[in-house]
Amino acid sequence: MNRSRWYFHPIFVFVFSILALALSLFLYIYWYIEVSAGLRSVIDRFDLDARSVLAYETWVVILVLSILVALILAGIFIIFVYSQKTVQLFRMQQNFINNFTHELKTPVTSLKLYLETFLKHDLDRDVRKKYLEYMLRDVDRLSENINRILSVARLESKTYAGDFAETDIVIAVKRFCANNAYLFPGGKIRIEDEERLELPCRIDRSLFDMLLMNLLTNAFSYNESAVPAVAISFAHEPKKLTVLFEDNGIGMARTELKKIFKKFYQVGKSDNMTAKGSGLGLYLAQQVARIHGGKLVADSPGPGKGSVFKLVLPFPQKVQK
Repeated sequence: MNRSRWYFHPIFVFVFSILALALSLFLYIYWYIEVSAGLRSVIDRFDLDARSVLAYETWVVILVLSILVALILAGIFIIFVYSQKTVQLFRMQQNFINNFTHELKTPVTSLKLYLETFLKHDLDRDVRKKYLEYMLRDVDRLSENINRILSVARLESKTYAGDFAETDIVIAVKRFCANNAYLFPGGKIRIEDEERLELPCRIDRSLFDMLLMNLLTNAFSYNESAVPAVAISFAHEPKKLTVLFEDNGIGMARTELKKIFKKFYQVGKSDNMTAKGSGLGLYLAQQVARIHGGKLVADSPGPGKGSVFKLVLPFPQKVQK
């Protein structure tokens, strides 16, 4: 912001407006008190009827005026807060559009390049197969981005009810990790289930898989370790089931822990790190948790020390071993 235009900053305008309004009320009350004191001295000097000179109803007017000013101040404050939130949301949307455009443009450009190569050159079968594998990866990347946008609209719809069925959480997590291990090459996913628990819970399988995908993708994307790893563990109480996702990634500052679940919000790496993805992954995961009647909480010892995501779900059933 240009320093010569600092007086146009919304915070300065807001504070100046409040001070001006409060000062106006104070000056009016001060003026009335001074005038009343002068009139009272005249009344005492000439022995006049105070009721014919001083209108006591004026104090009622001052009281009403004070209440109205307070309401005006509250209205100004509310408008200021919402305007700041609107500006913040606009910035996040712009950031999302820029990053999402990149997420779409990169695979499209790659696909175009491969297709042009197929047209211009007579390639060997092995080379064609390799290029086709690259193209399929780009198509999967496009599909994933498009599905995220569609999922946001679906989850935010008030009419969405979900397709819930009783499922063993441990088995669901193990099945998902086994079927999607190829998406996390070079990484390790460890499922800690020494007690061989059976944890039946009512979940929507497709939504729960989406939650797992977003959490694991986030854990491996924001990871600079030689071997990215995620440990998944389970705990239960009479009415609560907890699934912990602990990674060895870049970690987070305390100030980021609640912000990361906001729509379009992206955490940028300190120093030379830029934001990744669309800013919708953790937002979607939180929405899925809420649809299941639970919540998703993040914690981290600090930057460079990994992160822990805790999924808490209602668990009224008895645990069977």
